[in-house]
Amino acid sequence: MYLDKIKYLVQKSVDTKVALLQDSELLDKIEQLAGQCSLALKDGGKIIFCGNGGSFADAQHISAELTSRFLFDRPGLASLALGTNSSTMSAIGNDYGYENVFAREIQAIASPDDVLIAITTSGNSVNIIEALEAAKEANVASVVLTGASRGNLPHGIDVISVPSKDTARIQECHILIGHIICELVESDIFKDLAPSS
Repeated sequence: MYLDKIKYLVQKSVDTKVALLQDSELLDKIEQLAGQCSLALKDGGKIIFCGNGGSFADAQHISAELTSRFLFDRPGLASLALGTNSSTMSAIGNDYGYENVFAREIQAIASPDDVLIAITTSGNSVNIIEALEAAKEANVASVVLTGASRGNLPHGIDVISVPSKDTARIQECHILIGHIICELVESDIFKDLAPSS
């Protein structure tokens, strides 16, 4: 009954990933971000993620792959997702407004050795934009994973824009990009522990 719809949706996902694969500039940005994360971790920094809704889940997912493990056993890597302490989230939201829930945490815990990876499919999330401003003030390098429209993201921000305006397709590629970064970082930092291919 739904087979044609299923095939259509799988094909849309494949098409978006093919468009990503064929965009050399985008692939270069992913490679650069992985290198940036490796360097930050080697220098004692941490990787900080933030997002809303499905992107919040993606932020936690990718962070967990770094802190725990991705492809093989190795020491944990310093990573966290903002907003995971519900008391902190509700206190900041109540005292300073929801638009500041991530910015306030960045002000409290971020250092110039860190990298912020903000995830927003639309580019319009006010709390993400405020987080980017807070990171800039704290001299924290920032990269945004977003979609083709880029929304209201400030100029001068490093952006990895998935070539789609479909939220589901964008999110699927964000997880793919996150997994690529995890694999590259893990294999770079722990070359001696990586299984031979």
